[in-house]
Amino acid sequence: MTIRILHTADWHLGAPFTWISGDAGAVLRERRIEVIREIAALARARQVDAVLVAGDVFDGQHVADALLDRTLEILASWDGLWILLPGNHDPARAESVWTRLVRRGPPPSVRIALDRAPIPIAEGRAVVLPAPLADRRSPDDPTAWLDEAPSPTGALRIGLAHGAVEGLVATAQRVANPIARDRAARAGLAYFALGDRHGTLEVAARTWYAGTPEPDEFRYREAGNVLLVELDGPTAAPRVEAIPTGRFHWVERRLELAPRTPAELAARIEALRDELPAAPERCVLRLALDGAVDLAGRAAIDEALARLAAAVRHLVPLDELVLQPAELELAALEDGGPIGVCARALHERTRRAPSEEERAVAELALRFLWQERNRLARGEGAGG
Repeated sequence: MTIRILHTADWHLGAPFTWISGDAGAVLRERRIEVIREIAALARARQVDAVLVAGDVFDGQHVADALLDRTLEILASWDGLWILLPGNHDPARAESVWTRLVRRGPPPSVRIALDRAPIPIAEGRAVVLPAPLADRRSPDDPTAWLDEAPSPTGALRIGLAHGAVEGLVATAQRVANPIARDRAARAGLAYFALGDRHGTLEVAARTWYAGTPEPDEFRYREAGNVLLVELDGPTAAPRVEAIPTGRFHWVERRLELAPRTPAELAARIEALRDELPAAPERCVLRLALDGAVDLAGRAAIDEALARLAAAVRHLVPLDELVLQPAELELAALEDGGPIGVCARALHERTRRAPSEEERAVAELALRFLWQERNRLARGEGAGG
């Protein structure tokens, strides 16, 4: 009879998103809770034998008690078996988020894999062999014990671990929590469920990273899934289906902007909305701007960016634009008085500033003078 599991990881409940202010940060924090409820519903609909959570269930040891209560409430909404593994963000220390969770009385259906001990599932037809982390960073392979881990005769062996598969990332330094690439073969695993990498990836035979169920960074395009895994036997290839669960898309774009009319520059930024993979309100956008523009173009870009920021869930602008005022613009700022003198001095400062910080300050001041000049020209009065 087929054994069916859901493999998920890297929930990072309680992730603060401190660099995302206001409503957007609150929405992203709440979404990390909501997706767990959806996983519970999916487990019920697909009638799985267990849900395996391969580490980093929580973002840290000091998440709020209220979050622990909400987590237990959601897990209790499906009465099947949950197996939660401590990862590098929530290692199983003597006093940890896990000891706090245990004191709150999780339901019998929630198993916290604090020890290297087999956990039977599917009425004993399979065992989960967990490799919990006790420290955030260790040079040792936490899965080495799986090779000799005991299991009943005929039971499928399923590994559960959190770490970096050796060779996955090219680095001259030794990685923390390394995992042997051929561990599944060495330990006779029918399936090896991994966490740590936030994108979905089959990294070796029978060996998968589930990725985080809700994207939370820009570098993984394949994030936002859980894996439905079907196992027919110890030697049969696992059938793995990536089920999308992510709501928000984390998107990176770069625009190379050359001197053009203000309308053309604004239109180029406006066109980004149609290039997004989902509705703007479901996108966290990191936008790098490069090139050189004049004062009028810069003002048009600023206005277009403000409109774009209002449309997307959150905008992270990486502004590398160089301000190159046209001679006519500098002439327009001259009034025979201090404004003109200041504009010329600021322009010179943008060209000869000894540091990037001073150049940026000079550019900002010059842009402000231009905006104020335009307000006065429109009869709006000076800005506050």
